[in-house]
Amino acid sequence: MNRSEQICAALRTAILERALLPGMKLPEDALGERFGASRTIVRQALERLAAEGLVELRRNRGAVVATPSLEEARDLFDLRCQIEDLVVSRLIANFGPKHLEALESHLAKEIQAESGPEPVSIRLATEFHILMAQLTESPVLIRYVEDVGYRCGLTLALYSRPHSTDCGIHEHREIIEALKKGDQIRARDLMRHHLGAVADRALLKEETAGQGTIYLDALEPYAKAVRESG
Repeated sequence: MNRSEQICAALRTAILERALLPGMKLPEDALGERFGASRTIVRQALERLAAEGLVELRRNRGAVVATPSLEEARDLFDLRCQIEDLVVSRLIANFGPKHLEALESHLAKEIQAESGPEPVSIRLATEFHILMAQLTESPVLIRYVEDVGYRCGLTLALYSRPHSTDCGIHEHREIIEALKKGDQIRARDLMRHHLGAVADRALLKEETAGQGTIYLDALEPYAKAVRESG
């Protein structure tokens, strides 16, 4: 990845892991200092995140972490169910050892993070679904699952009640087993049930968005990794 892509990935992770809260300001100059990059490069990263729905670009007011509404969240989860139903159908048609290895490797990361901070588990769960799309090798499915998945991940971080990480891991494991066996009907049913359960968790409560702060110290671990990468 080039520097703009690295910054984009770091900010995305920080948002999904709630190091950066909804409503928090993202000033280009301060971010540039954090990441050791020019404002132009930071702006490119913010524009990509805005296209993903994780950041809002406000005319003459700069960028802030997005704060999706509950109504938008419901539409996103409905759309996500439709798209990922297609992902399962496409993936299972050519499912092989390399696909199984990739999914099981990611599941191991979810299990390892199970006892850690909940936002990290939410991010990894989101990335499981994005990985499935990537394994289809369909640019269209990858693009839309990434966009919808990241925005749903932000919704989960903002609105969801505490949930059982073990339940999500168990559901992911069942989906992998159905794909492995080539059972398309069961895999699609499991995916719909899983996403329905995720949506139920996401739409229960509303949380006050982060204040319009420029306090970015929580971003430092993410920025340091980018600076040290070169």
